[in-house]
Amino acid sequence: MILCAGEILADLIAEQGNRYTMYCGGAPFNVAVNIAQAGGKAAFVGKVGRDVAGDFLAEESAKYPLVRCEILRDRERNTTLAFVALNKGERSFSFFRRDTADAGLCAEEVRLQDDAELTILHLGTLMLSEARGRACALALAESAARAGKLVSVDVNFREDLYCSAEEMIGAYRGLIARADILKFSEDELLLFADETDFARAVDKIYRRDTLLLVTCGARGSYYRCNGLNGFVNAERVIPVDTTGAGDAFFGAALAMLDGVDFKNADARFFERLLQRANANGGAATRYKGAIRLTDDASE
Repeated sequence: MILCAGEILADLIAEQGNRYTMYCGGAPFNVAVNIAQAGGKAAFVGKVGRDVAGDFLAEESAKYPLVRCEILRDRERNTTLAFVALNKGERSFSFFRRDTADAGLCAEEVRLQDDAELTILHLGTLMLSEARGRACALALAESAARAGKLVSVDVNFREDLYCSAEEMIGAYRGLIARADILKFSEDELLLFADETDFARAVDKIYRRDTLLLVTCGARGSYYRCNGLNGFVNAERVIPVDTTGAGDAFFGAALAMLDGVDFKNADARFFERLLQRANANGGAATRYKGAIRLTDDASE
């Protein structure tokens, strides 16, 4: 079973006529839903405010097939909002997030010991933009490691929440160093490694006995694990909305990794994993919003 902890927020996605529609969002929540919809067992813990957006998220999140879904309520802080503008299916974000509820999550509130079947702790990274959030993420990663659980991290850079790229990279560095399963986009990989060459960037970042996944947009995705590495092409799709595509990719991947000794897996396993993850990421671009109540992308 995989426990996802971190942000759940309201995605306000632009419609015609300068209107916005509210959707459930937040990368670790999206990942949890995608794990469950891919046939895995997933739980989620996050925090929202006592406001209209928080009420919406508490009600909507209960509709998804998670083993456990704890939406904690902060009495003092508001729910994080993300305004999403779309241009030919590609999205850009503007966060309403200063001292909001998601970064107020405490390690003690996640209660790792409550899930006896837990094999992987997946952590969101939006909380890293504040000192208390970084402390929570690091404490959870260390607790999971002591308990013999794997730590999963989707880098998911949000540069607009920091004064500079250097500050952002510094905020992420500690958690990235503790990850057993690590996902970057290609752009994030090059930025974090301070490289222009993909292979050199991978060599800089990769650590033995970990799994590195890199999404490369419409082209496909790459993996490296110990002596194995490879690239799997993705099928071409015409996107409606790319919000949550990376989360859909990673959720499908984690569902396959749950309970698997990936350190000793063969190349065929990783090729199947990337094929499945690519397909799930592509399917998520065919509808608006990061997730929906059905995993049938043909609707």
